[in-house]
Amino acid sequence: MTDLAGADAIGQQAVTRKTGVVVAATVGNIVSTTPAVSAVFSLFLVPISTEFGWPRSVVSGVLLLTAVMSAIIYPIAGRLSDKWGSRRIILFGCAVFAPAIAGLALANGSVLQFYALFALVGAAGAIPSTPAYSKVISEWFDEKRGLMLGVAAGFGNGLGSTLMPIAAGLMLVQFGWRGAYIGIGLIVFCLGFPVLFALLRDAPGRLAVIQKGERGARVSPATETLSGVSLGEAASMRTFWILMAAVALGAGCMTAIFTHVVPMLMDRGISLQSATLAISIFALVTAGWQVMTGYFLDRFYTPKVAVPMFAAAILGLLCFQYGTALPTIYIGAALMGIGLGAEFGCLSYFVSRYFGLRSFGTIIGVFYSVVIVFQGGAPVLMDIGFDVTGSYVTSVWVLAGLLLLGTVLILLLPEFSKNSSAHDQEVIS
Repeated sequence: MTDLAGADAIGQQAVTRKTGVVVAATVGNIVSTTPAVSAVFSLFLVPISTEFGWPRSVVSGVLLLTAVMSAIIYPIAGRLSDKWGSRRIILFGCAVFAPAIAGLALANGSVLQFYALFALVGAAGAIPSTPAYSKVISEWFDEKRGLMLGVAAGFGNGLGSTLMPIAAGLMLVQFGWRGAYIGIGLIVFCLGFPVLFALLRDAPGRLAVIQKGERGARVSPATETLSGVSLGEAASMRTFWILMAAVALGAGCMTAIFTHVVPMLMDRGISLQSATLAISIFALVTAGWQVMTGYFLDRFYTPKVAVPMFAAAILGLLCFQYGTALPTIYIGAALMGIGLGAEFGCLSYFVSRYFGLRSFGTIIGVFYSVVIVFQGGAPVLMDIGFDVTGSYVTSVWVLAGLLLLGTVLILLLPEFSKNSSAHDQEVIS
């Protein structure tokens, strides 16, 4: 009886800690790079371009720069997290990311200085990022890993990407774009750091497991550390490169559209309010669908569940571009949200299932490095296309073709390997 009571107490403590970790990771994602930088960027694009007299492609070029800086930092931060744990790395990152965003208000009309400020934002934002939170979640959860990754990343990034543009829009009207960036920096620090400090915890390096049987449960120590392959071993696998190409294409294309929702719609005579609503729909569906993606992956345990979700993004893109009525445009935004939600929901889950957790931080960092380069480069190419042709039509068809290619690549991924012990054991602290 004593052993069982002890096991129950340990199990309850584990549930409490896991809940805290999910809450912390969700809040961390709310104030991460996607909501605080990418989701609000389209609101700042025209005001900055107008004030400094720059072409739109010059302004949006900072997205490629931040992507390059993030690509450099992601693997480094992931490696440090694998070695020292994620908590201290994430807290440090949050402490430098917030002032980096606020520092954008110092832009003085120099292109070089403007790009330098965004380079700092990209480097700092890559530390307290979605891959960092995904590492923590993946180490704490196994059987419900997909669902919890979806909750933390989906609700976090989605809710943040819904609320941040609204907050930024209000601050933009009241204080101008400089004051809005200062406000975003304050939100990132005042909301993110206290919650992360109080609730975020690393999973123990050597875990205990509850072994369930007819007479109840007993606690026994784990005999080995986290399993998985190294980055070099993963890179030697065909699956690594197929997954890399599929997710990079999909996420890059969808992010390019996401960051151009406002200018694409306003160029067609649609009001700022309606364009902002389209962003909100896009973001909300992205949030909810990451949770659904995780649920479907946990239930069906196959990468093929993502195929119809990726295909929905193509249809949504065409509805968004060629729809003449607002309901059609909003449906297109929702379908693209399904696609982007699937992209974000699948990546961390796929990496953890194909390559394990031993070097998860390093491997997911490399994946996000490539993805972020595509995410940063695609918007620039869209604006170059706009500057050359005067519209986004050509860019839309190119993006649709790339999304189709990414969908086909998902079909080439192998099934996940089966782990019989995963359903019989619950990881606890």
